[in-house]
Amino acid sequence: MKTKSGKKKNKLLKWLKIFITIYIIVGALLYFFQDKILLHPVALPADYTFQFKTPFEERIVHYDSSTLFDIVRFKPVNDSIKGAVIYCHGNMENINHYAMFADNFTKHGYEVWMMDYPSFGKSTGAMDEPMAYTEVLEVYKMVRSAGFSPDSIIIYGRSLGTGIAAELASVRSCKRLILESPYFSVENLVDRYCWMYPTQWLLHYKIPTNQYLEKVAAPVTIFHGTDDETIPFSNAEKLQKGVFKKGDELISIPGGHHNDLNDFPVMKNKLDSLLVQ
Repeated sequence: MKTKSGKKKNKLLKWLKIFITIYIIVGALLYFFQDKILLHPVALPADYTFQFKTPFEERIVHYDSSTLFDIVRFKPVNDSIKGAVIYCHGNMENINHYAMFADNFTKHGYEVWMMDYPSFGKSTGAMDEPMAYTEVLEVYKMVRSAGFSPDSIIIYGRSLGTGIAAELASVRSCKRLILESPYFSVENLVDRYCWMYPTQWLLHYKIPTNQYLEKVAAPVTIFHGTDDETIPFSNAEKLQKGVFKKGDELISIPGGHHNDLNDFPVMKNKLDSLLVQ
């Protein structure tokens, strides 16, 4: 006959086994399905025709046998072109979703070169961190070939694209790096939700924005909402405290969330002031 202590021990072992099983299952799901959790692309047919109010042209780069980069070049209405913006968008949909923001720049005489990552829109191939860096570098080369000097190029990143933009600015010269709702690093962001896992071993994407900013020579401007529910404002504060150099600035948007910063006058006015310089 089992004693009370023996029954208690067996019960604890049973619950420990259940906990370990759940821990392993959740960890496996995180490892194998993290791309689906992080990325929400919407693919478009190869013969899809974009329709935008802003004048544009489409550029297609055949990188290899399975990878195609689709890039849209938005142009100012007038012929007075001041520079170019390389726009790295977020983790969802495709260029159709972000095209509305091109007007923020074209009205000031800037072209906007906006790319879809592999598997987004009409871009094809496997999306991963190195490929994202490869594509944005290809876009930078195209912008330079179009006649734009580094001191007329602004690199802009939004959400997921902030780390990609920061990486490009760390290896290529530009006039300014602008980040909208950045993360300190993907690993740091995921640790907030999955602190019980060794995320440094599980994650396919690391994107250490903080490390890239340490190497950026150009001025850096960050916009971040204080009520951001996706990438907490603390990420921007941590970047400010840890890697900002003289001339870098954090523009906090009181009450701003993750996807509505463009609706706030404080962001519009500051962005306008940067683009008229």
